[in-house]
Amino acid sequence: MRKLYLVRHADAGHRGRRHEPDERRELSERGRRQAEGLRAQLADAGITRLVASPFLRCLQTLGPLAKHLGVEVEADERLAEGQGAAGALAVAREVRGVTAALCSHGDVVPDLLEALQAGGTKLTGELRWQKASTWVLTWDGHDLAKGKYLSPPS
Repeated sequence: MRKLYLVRHADAGHRGRRHEPDERRELSERGRRQAEGLRAQLADAGITRLVASPFLRCLQTLGPLAKHLGVEVEADERLAEGQGAAGALAVAREVRGVTAALCSHGDVVPDLLEALQAGGTKLTGELRWQKASTWVLTWDGHDLAKGKYLSPPS
C-alpha cells in the first residue's frame, strides 16, 4: 500500500537571529539530531522519492534519510513557506504512484491537513505539526484516505 509521509522540518532555531535570508536558515544542533531520528524512523518505510521545500532547513531535514536511501532530495517551490495547500496537494498527487516523503513548513502542513480533512481524508487524533513530526497518509486509489500522526523522534 502506497503511503505519503508529510514531514514538518526539524528545529532551525529562531527566525531573525541570523544575518542571512530566512531561506538559508540551517538546522540547529537539535534539528540535526531530529533529522537523524527521522532517518531511523522512516528508513524501512519503503520511501523511494523525497521532495522538500527549497528552504535549507527542509532540505537538511530529509538529508540523512536521502543519504541512507541513496536518493536525491528534490526541491519544489510549491512546498515553500507561504505557498498554502494547493501546491502541496499538487505535489502529493504527482508522487502518488510511489511511497514518498514531503517536507514543508509550519504553515503549509496544517493548511494541507485541513484541506485533506475537508476533502474526506480521515485523520486520526487532533491536528498537530510539531517540528520534525510526520503524518503518515495512506493512498486509496487516487485519494489520500486516512492519516495518522507520528511524534518527532526522540
